[in-house]
Amino acid sequence: MRVFSEFSKLLLEGTTILLRDIGKVVAITARREGVTEILVAKGHDLARAINYEKLTGTVDLGDTVVLNTTARILDLGTGGYDFVIHVVGKGKETEFRREPGHIMKLRYTPCQFSCLAVEEQESPQHAVMATAESLNNLPVICGSLHSILPAAAAAVKWRSNHKARVAYIMTDGAALPLAWSQLVSRLLDSGLLDHTITVGHAFGGELEAVNLYSGLLAARHVLGADVVIVCMGPGIVGTGTKYGFSGIELGEIVNAVSILHGIPVAVPRISFADKRPRHQGISHHTITALGRVALRPAILALPFLDRKEFWQVREQLEEGGVWQKHRVVMADGKKGLEILSQLGIKVTTMGRGMEEESCFFTAAAAAGIIAWELHLARARGVHPGLGSGY
Repeated sequence: MRVFSEFSKLLLEGTTILLRDIGKVVAITARREGVTEILVAKGHDLARAINYEKLTGTVDLGDTVVLNTTARILDLGTGGYDFVIHVVGKGKETEFRREPGHIMKLRYTPCQFSCLAVEEQESPQHAVMATAESLNNLPVICGSLHSILPAAAAAVKWRSNHKARVAYIMTDGAALPLAWSQLVSRLLDSGLLDHTITVGHAFGGELEAVNLYSGLLAARHVLGADVVIVCMGPGIVGTGTKYGFSGIELGEIVNAVSILHGIPVAVPRISFADKRPRHQGISHHTITALGRVALRPAILALPFLDRKEFWQVREQLEEGGVWQKHRVVMADGKKGLEILSQLGIKVTTMGRGMEEESCFFTAAAAAGIIAWELHLARARGVHPGLGSGY
């Protein structure tokens, strides 16, 4: 009780804390590329934990591990997981191997590591990246939540009869390890995604890029993507203030795509199930990101809505200046979601599934359908004519 009393005191004082614990690995519950899920015994208690091989090496049954327990203790959105900081006794299990690349991820932290970025001189793609300047009207789906990814990707594949080459760029606005996303793993295995790129301090993609701009150019000129989807990894930070949320990057993504002569297709955050007034209809996050932060016009994808919902959404968009700034295009997103159900891929946003949040997911699917139509128009030399800014 004394420990938690001191912990509460620290929280009230606003002290930055890192809570640690130690335990023994008693079960390996899952493995996928880059990540191992384990069960750790701590005295008489059991806890689920995540080990990222890129940061802490391999972990096996019987290993003693040091855990970061902060998020679980604070009851944050990590699904009740602790995270391995160190595997005891394995610090020198292998000799250091010089890997190519000089770009550091997680810079100036105890977890920093080097990687080969697609742009740097040692990269086989350096020459291509050195001359890449334009996206050449490449359609780019821009989102503010990770949960838009499966519906958008599935809709592109459905509308293109699985001909589209789809690349996902994960920003560092939320989860940093790509391996944390079980959705990305499922989408790659099912063929709904073809490539991944991680930018900034996010890591683990097929390609690593220094920033979003070079990540976008790599998707176009290195991977040859037909459609790109950009959004953060799982998780989002919000504070209940107008600008204090990580999804504000939606506006910056739109700007980056437009600056590089791509076609941004923005996915709005729509909900008629969220009980918080600021997220009902069009979320205030979307209004701020597209109404204030986005300085370039985008195509705003809307799903088909019933009459009452449509006029509520339109009124919110007009009041926020979004309707006037961007080009609103509607598409039937329901068809694009059928492939997810057929593949048994379950998706949620804020803990709610497709039935509860149908408009949220059909908006993402509508963006996928619109993006493929833009790709076809691009192939014919037709441009939607959004203009160059304000």
